[in-house]
Amino acid sequence: TPSASTWPSSPPLRNPGTPAGTLLPDVLAATGLPHPTPVTAVGSHDTASAVVGVPATSPRFAYIATGTWSLAGLELDAPVLTEASRLANFTNELGVDGTVRYLRNIMGLWLLQECLRTWENTGEQHHLPTLLEAAARATPLRSVVDAGDPAFIAPGDMPDRIAAACRRTGQPAPRTPAETTRCVLDSLALAHRRALADAVRLSGRTGTVDTVHIVGGGAHNTLLCQLTADACGLPVVAGPAEAAALGNVLIQARTAGTISGGLPELRALLHSTQPLRQYEPTGDHSAWDRAASRLEGAEVTETEEAKAAEEEPCG
Repeated sequence: TPSASTWPSSPPLRNPGTPAGTLLPDVLAATGLPHPTPVTAVGSHDTASAVVGVPATSPRFAYIATGTWSLAGLELDAPVLTEASRLANFTNELGVDGTVRYLRNIMGLWLLQECLRTWENTGEQHHLPTLLEAAARATPLRSVVDAGDPAFIAPGDMPDRIAAACRRTGQPAPRTPAETTRCVLDSLALAHRRALADAVRLSGRTGTVDTVHIVGGGAHNTLLCQLTADACGLPVVAGPAEAAALGNVLIQARTAGTISGGLPELRALLHSTQPLRQYEPTGDHSAWDRAASRLEGAEVTETEEAKAAEEEPCG
């Protein structure tokens, strides 16, 4: 048996932006890249690079990196190590330049992706832009579900699971694909609101957030972005969708000496060069309070009101 001294060891830990060497000869041969090609350590995770790629113009921002998952939180100088934070399902993850990504993992557009797959498997073809237009016309906040419910993690018949969750909480089940889609997006916006409010409260940064940045693939979903602005009661800046790639490149470029500055300067460069879209809060913000209270104090029963509301589809 090998001794401990002969076991292969992990490479040394490196801070983002540290040169890590050059590409190996076999990689150079396979890719055709010139020699020597430098390798630079970047953020510890694609979300770390995505947060670098948030085009914020002030430190008073929250971020949501959204795609299959939504990762919502704040950029802090130090971790939050309280028991309340742990129980609230928040993580402290290393960012770039000594920052901490204080965030919660939320079920993201996975819910909608699985709905589309289920409908396709049963012979229903839905063009996503058309479906989102119909969802925008559907009754807002008719029913909402807890997007973090473990019942939604595994692949399967997501529309049926969503309908069952609505009934368990005494709400009418969606009756059409448009209503199901609206339920999913309303629920995700509500989960975004809850995560950011909890992050602010648990980190002690009450009153310090004035803008929410949505990056990643979800930045293309205009309805989700608008609903998130409405739910949070804050402006939402959407984009760039490729924040992870851009944040990665910015750190490499800084190490190579092509650009300079700290995170504020890197983000200012993105803000001035990337196509962004801003969404202002609209509608009755108290409607989101009432929707949230439905989940917090919902009875796990199927009510007569819920069953009656399912009888006549609209939209």
